[in-house]
Amino acid sequence: MNSSKSPGLAGFGVLKNTTCHTDKKISVFFSIIFMTVGILSNSLAIVILMKAYQRFRQKSKASFLLLASGLVVTDLFGHLINGAIAVFVYASDKDWIRFNQSNILCSVFGICMVFFGLCPLFLGSVMAVERCIGVTKPIFHSTKMTSRHVKMMLTMVCLFAVLIALLPILRFRAYQIQASRTWCFYKTEHVEDWEDRFYLLLFSCLGFLALAISFLCNAITGITLLRVKFKSQQRQGRSHHFEMIIQLLAIMCVSCICWSPFLVTMARIGINEGRSKETCETTLFALRMATWNQILDPWVYILLRKAVLKNLYKITSGCCGVHVINLHMWELSSIKNSLKVAAISESPGSSKQINLQPLSSMGQ
Repeated sequence: MNSSKSPGLAGFGVLKNTTCHTDKKISVFFSIIFMTVGILSNSLAIVILMKAYQRFRQKSKASFLLLASGLVVTDLFGHLINGAIAVFVYASDKDWIRFNQSNILCSVFGICMVFFGLCPLFLGSVMAVERCIGVTKPIFHSTKMTSRHVKMMLTMVCLFAVLIALLPILRFRAYQIQASRTWCFYKTEHVEDWEDRFYLLLFSCLGFLALAISFLCNAITGITLLRVKFKSQQRQGRSHHFEMIIQLLAIMCVSCICWSPFLVTMARIGINEGRSKETCETTLFALRMATWNQILDPWVYILLRKAVLKNLYKITSGCCGVHVINLHMWELSSIKNSLKVAAISESPGSSKQINLQPLSSMGQ
């Protein structure tokens, strides 16, 4: 145990006198289930998004789909890497001293936890900003938000998340094994140094900032779309906007519900500099809640697609005995009516009388 005082084993201080215990069978079960479901869900979502991207490559929806694909790929690798390390830790009976002599595995685990935690939140806020620009400034969006620019944005977001994750390593601060001995993160035990508090507060503030940006941009986008809908009866070119804003709202709600407990817990530890008796169990619960975010994100794109929503609407309406409206024919009829109205306004008075009868019959 004297070797635990060496710099290479800086992360082992929490292993002594720990009061946090987890049931091994339940924990292994959770880790394997989360990893498997997450990998399958994100893989399915990637296939759906890539097919959609091929269809809309030259349209305004392409940039949104590219960002969404980046989010889902990040979630996939997060489950794959973090889940594999967690399962290995459980399989090794959480004996960190045996397989982590130089503290390399804990550092890698901590870096991955920070990166795969912040990167999806950042990408969600970038997607909200992109949709807000696409709806409020369509000309600017069509000229500036090209695929090349979107790929540059993805790269910058990932590099920024990597920088935040590597910050403790660059400052020669080792990631710490947490009290449950199942994962690594910033120092959360006996936080006294200002730098340890800074990392916790930085992580929490960046997470809350990303959620706030998403909420603000989604609110602006939704209000703008509703105004356009009420002012104009022409529905063409707007359905994909509503589909994307519904997906963004779902992502934002899922992120807020799943990440808020963990962000609040980390902020509380950083501010109070101490831990209560329930902190270990609370942190584990918050961590598992955050893990659900990477599982639920892909299902937003799997379930909240226009084709799926139309089928669900038809099934629900059929079960409730409500007459189902053919949305496609309704859109075509609405477009034809709009075109006829435009033609009538420019034609002589005699042509108005000829065309009014067909128009009224179509409206019926």
